[in-house]
Amino acid sequence: MSRAHAESVIKTIIREIVQQCAERGHAVSDTLAAFMVKSVVLDPRHGFNVDRTLTKQDVQKLEELCLDRLMEDCSPSLDTIKMQVYFDLNYSSRREFLEEIPRLLESRLSAVSRDITDSRVKTREELDALYRKIITYILLRSGMGSPADVDAVQEATAALQSVFPQTEQGAFVVLLKRDKEQQLNELTMIVTGIQLFNKASKKREEETDLHELMPAALNKTLPVISKSIEAELRVSQSLAWKYTTVLEKLMDSDNQPEDCDMPSILLKQALYNVRQHEVFLKVLLDDARLCAQHVESLQLELSSQMKLLKETVQSKPAVPTAKVFPLFKALSKLWSGLQDEAALLNILSNMKLNLQPFLASQAKIFSEAYLDGLLRESEVKTDEQRMTESADERIVPAEMETQEWLLPEATASINHLLQYNGVCGYTLVSRDGLLLPGNPHIGVLKYKEKLYVFTSKKAALEFASCPDSFIAEVAEKAKLSPELIQLLKLHQQFSCVSPYSELQPGESLLVNPITKCESGTQTDIHPVETNIVKSYEWNEWELRRKAIKRADLLTKATHSAQTDLSHMRRENVTQTWLPKDAACQSKTDAESNVPKPQIYLAGLRGQKDGRMVKTNLTRSVDKQFVA
Repeated sequence: MSRAHAESVIKTIIREIVQQCAERGHAVSDTLAAFMVKSVVLDPRHGFNVDRTLTKQDVQKLEELCLDRLMEDCSPSLDTIKMQVYFDLNYSSRREFLEEIPRLLESRLSAVSRDITDSRVKTREELDALYRKIITYILLRSGMGSPADVDAVQEATAALQSVFPQTEQGAFVVLLKRDKEQQLNELTMIVTGIQLFNKASKKREEETDLHELMPAALNKTLPVISKSIEAELRVSQSLAWKYTTVLEKLMDSDNQPEDCDMPSILLKQALYNVRQHEVFLKVLLDDARLCAQHVESLQLELSSQMKLLKETVQSKPAVPTAKVFPLFKALSKLWSGLQDEAALLNILSNMKLNLQPFLASQAKIFSEAYLDGLLRESEVKTDEQRMTESADERIVPAEMETQEWLLPEATASINHLLQYNGVCGYTLVSRDGLLLPGNPHIGVLKYKEKLYVFTSKKAALEFASCPDSFIAEVAEKAKLSPELIQLLKLHQQFSCVSPYSELQPGESLLVNPITKCESGTQTDIHPVETNIVKSYEWNEWELRRKAIKRADLLTKATHSAQTDLSHMRRENVTQTWLPKDAACQSKTDAESNVPKPQIYLAGLRGQKDGRMVKTNLTRSVDKQFVA
């Protein structure tokens, strides 16, 4: 069967399965149907031969088996697969989430932004309407309030008018669309910063609470998200420990519960279900804790930025825009970062809630009272207790020199690299599918560049004696329980089964996909630096040239001569003192004195024909001060 023909056949099968499930009242995604087809083909009990072309009877049989498994009522195995499909299709890394959140916001506000940038106003009323649209866009983009809140609109309007008065709309309207979008984003950042500053300035500096400046969604979600995930995680772990204890009792022929009417396969499916839920909750909890750390860091930056802004504008009637606008933009960026963290926490919270329905089947089959009845007086051991019991066991590499072992001091940060998601492969095979976490402190087996952990020293030595056989047995167990492929991360062993997030409905099942990998190696040029011979020369012609040069130098002599043009060519150094400021001041006090005139006139009145007599009594200067 050619690859194209196989893909066409599988597409038809998947489409038929989805349609049949819809007719029976069950909504099934193409991804779930595609994985179910692959799991049925891999199951050796169904007798499909991947090297043979599917006949019409094979296609009919395959569709019936898939429909039967998808239509199962109260099946923990099916719930686990659905949970895996949901999580892989909806979960992304923190970086991808934070890149997607702004894109979603942009797409939601694209209509409002387009309405602003494409507007062609002509009248005063249209200008006023455009200004209101800009305010609405700023509120929606910044998240500082609702456009339906009168107080929020008034605050945004006042902040916008301080940087973009309505009289400047004419210049805005004639801009190009790209320039309009850029100015709109800048206005949003500046207005958001102004609103945050005004909100912090309403109270005195010592009374300003950072929580009042944080987004409302963040204040609501941050304190409870980690606690709620931890609470659910404790419940799932407790169930997993109970199911493990019950399965251990069932496998012990001398101590089987008499009133256990449930087959062990259902108990194992329930164990796989809660273990998978535990794995997903740990992933969400790690992300939630990382969010809390980033929120704390953003809060400190917001506090310092607010303090710097207050010092810049404090008691000043006017501040240059070139100095204050960058501070407002910095505040806005920190606010946007807090909003992104709030949105991410909301996504994690919703995913936690959406995982709960996938636990319904095992909870319905095995009630808490029924489990407690099966346990009776048995001791329920936690994973930590099992680790403690085997803490004294250590692998001595000399006991099995044919294999490479990593000792505990070298296994501090390799938990994410362990095969089978940290589960002991020997216990999984020898105890009929029982999941027990391995203890890295016993010793980690490195085999074919993969790392394996075990529950005991005996299990480690048994596995290491013939690892290929145990690895193949684990793959066979996964074929019988397809949920183990995702739970134990066995996608590399099943080349025709991809992770759900990479699964395509039309991907070939019966033809192995092309295997691709990226690899790289790096070697040191000189691992041992002391062995480098600096004078080594590999080119014998270079050695010949050096030998001739040295032989020729024996007949040479060095002569020197001085000419009129060269006798003054040498390096000269001079030192000068830089000019300094010098000043001198001189002052001469001098004074002069003049005589004080004293002139008297007589005969000015009393006689008609009398003459005026002038008498000068002025004394000279040298006589005035004589006693």
